[in-house]
Amino acid sequence: MEEIVLTNKQNGMRTLLLGILVELLSVAGIVVAAVLDTNGVSTPVWVTILVVSILVMSVGWIPLTGLRVLKPQEALTLTLFGKYIGTIKGEGFYAINPFCVAVNPAAQTKLNQSGDVGKHSQMGADNDLNISFEIPSKKISLKIMTLNNNRQKVNDCLGNPVEIGIAVMWRVVDTAKAVFNVDNYKEYLSLQCDSALRNVVRIYPYDVAPGVDTTGDGIEDDGSLRGSSEVVAARIRDEIQKRVDEAGIEIIEARITYLAYAPEIAAVMLQRQQASAIIDARKMIVDGAVGMVEMALERLNEGGLVNLDEERKAAMVSNLLVVLCGNHDAQPIVNAGSLY
Repeated sequence: MEEIVLTNKQNGMRTLLLGILVELLSVAGIVVAAVLDTNGVSTPVWVTILVVSILVMSVGWIPLTGLRVLKPQEALTLTLFGKYIGTIKGEGFYAINPFCVAVNPAAQTKLNQSGDVGKHSQMGADNDLNISFEIPSKKISLKIMTLNNNRQKVNDCLGNPVEIGIAVMWRVVDTAKAVFNVDNYKEYLSLQCDSALRNVVRIYPYDVAPGVDTTGDGIEDDGSLRGSSEVVAARIRDEIQKRVDEAGIEIIEARITYLAYAPEIAAVMLQRQQASAIIDARKMIVDGAVGMVEMALERLNEGGLVNLDEERKAAMVSNLLVVLCGNHDAQPIVNAGSLY
């Protein structure tokens, strides 16, 4: 289904003026018929004028039902007796065939956190889609809108459950595909976002892990959900775009809005991160302490201040390492006697 843009329908003002003029002439004809009847004019004349005026008045309003007003970035997809005849786009006052019907199966569907959410729509805490009970408009918005899908629990490539949420910026670029290729393009987009998100997240670990290939080239890399958010978001966008091309939708951008371990393993993973940080800190402290002990021994040997045998050096190294690597301040002990 290819979109057909109707460019010769923006003559609503002319149709409106002609319709008003026809109705006024019909009223004038009825008045003239009444006057002729009063003045004794032959019956066939004024009866003919009266009948014609009534018939014109009865059908003269029908073209006025085809008047449509569109604001910027709006469109109407039209069908005539079930056949798609085209789409009108852009701001203007349009006159279309009064028997044409505007089609928009997603008119009543409201997307969570999207630009088409109505004031009175019922916003659910656990649903991406909400149904409004007000009279829906058949107009299709061509503006950039945002779909903020609820957080999902997905297993990463290591099997760890993580919670992730995304915001997708999208717009309709082909109204014919959006209306006729899928049953409801808004629901279709929401479901495809969920599916694409799961397919991409399962490729990456939450944090950098050894032996993981996220690019598919057979070489392990440092890709992760936390450290490669831009790359992950780009892959999610491309994955969604491939799925919604048939629905006439363009995905402009996808961004990760929430990322965390699932509650059931969050505490354990926090302890793991804390342990890793403690080990790194201890390693740095020990490396610095060893360097300071080496420097102290070299300075003592160079100055010749104290001659220490191997046993005394070992004791001195032990004491210095205890002082430098300890968590608490050392309590000094003064030895007033001899070293030996």
